Amino acid sequence: MRRGFLLSLVLVVLSGLVPFAGTAAAAPAVCPDAVVPPPPVDTSEQPPPGVAAPAPLPVPKAAVGGARMGECGVISPSGAPVPPDTTAASWVLQDLDTGEVLAAKNPHARQRPASLIKTLLALVVIRELKPDQIIVPTVEDASQECTCVGLVAGGQYTVDLLLHGLLMHSGNDVAHAFATALGGVPETVRKMNELAAELGATDTRAATPSGLDGPGMSASAYDLSLIFNYAMKQPEFAASIATRAVQIPAQPGKPAFSIVNDNKLLGTYTGFLGGKTGFTDDARHTYVGGAEQNGRRVAVVLMRAENRPAPVVNQAKALLDYGFALARTNASPVGHLVSPAAPEVSAEGAASDSGVAGAEAAAEKDPFGVTGWILTLVVAAIIVAGFVIGHYRKKGQGPQAY
Repeated sequence: MRRGFLLSLVLVVLSGLVPFAGTAAAAPAVCPDAVVPPPPVDTSEQPPPGVAAPAPLPVPKAAVGGARMGECGVISPSGAPVPPDTTAASWVLQDLDTGEVLAAKNPHARQRPASLIKTLLALVVIRELKPDQIIVPTVEDASQECTCVGLVAGGQYTVDLLLHGLLMHSGNDVAHAFATALGGVPETVRKMNELAAELGATDTRAATPSGLDGPGMSASAYDLSLIFNYAMKQPEFAASIATRAVQIPAQPGKPAFSIVNDNKLLGTYTGFLGGKTGFTDDARHTYVGGAEQNGRRVAVVLMRAENRPAPVVNQAKALLDYGFALARTNASPVGHLVSPAAPEVSAEGAASDSGVAGAEAAAEKDPFGVTGWILTLVVAAIIVAGFVIGHYRKKGQGPQAY
């Protein structure tokens, strides 16, 4: 009777470990748009005939930027006021100087960046082309689907002037002219994606230099915050987005004219440093902008937003106000932007700072691991059962067949 009880007890313990192990290995909840953006509304992302659509980018095993960056919905510091409501599907508020994420909503949701991807193109241009280098646009460059600056095929423009046109007026003709100068569209897109990977932007894949939708195009509010943070450290970029107006010199058949910065917060929001707007039918409205107040620099990215009931720039303004309020209270950050020198661990095994740090922290907290404890309990239970059964066998109470 005792032997049967002990054997039953061992079986109960072992059976109880199975659901426990399953629970420990359960995958976290998957947030909306975690793998790919929502389905397109037009045919802009269809690959050419005979060309397969690119596979989705791998999703990192650990949330890049800290555990809370893997949460769904609005993410704010404990005890902080609720962030203002927006129409954006995802957004991120960051401290431009520390790289701390102050608050967010679906930060790693994969959306279409629209013209915000021009920030990445601008960084490639700054790296590879000299400011005083002359660009001569081709007919194809000057014939792009607009928004356009109005380049003249065969005209002559400096890289610095075109960089202003790219960022101030979101010129698709400028984006294509830069791509031509950088070795062609495919080569430029490759360079943009290499830079995104270097910065640790694991949700980002450029498909076009301009941000016009294309097969496999994606980014996230987190990634665009990371890219903008890096861009603001480049003097040429920071100067371009802060410029209110610039004169385009006369070209053959076209007189001189001015372009004005299309970011409506420039000159109207206290301490505004500049930013970038974007829109396509599939991406909807996208926005990035930063400001400095009382010695703190805060930036915001919004993705897949709508201009109603309030313009997107007003929604951005409300989030910037909220970000500065959090900065004044020194609220605990909800995440961090990774360093380009140490990108995070991805599903493909790329190096990472928070991924590695997280693994090390887990090892310190439980070096043996869940599986190790389960196996230890199983072995211990078997040893105890064997000891008891052996004890009874010595007394002539060996097991019997029934």
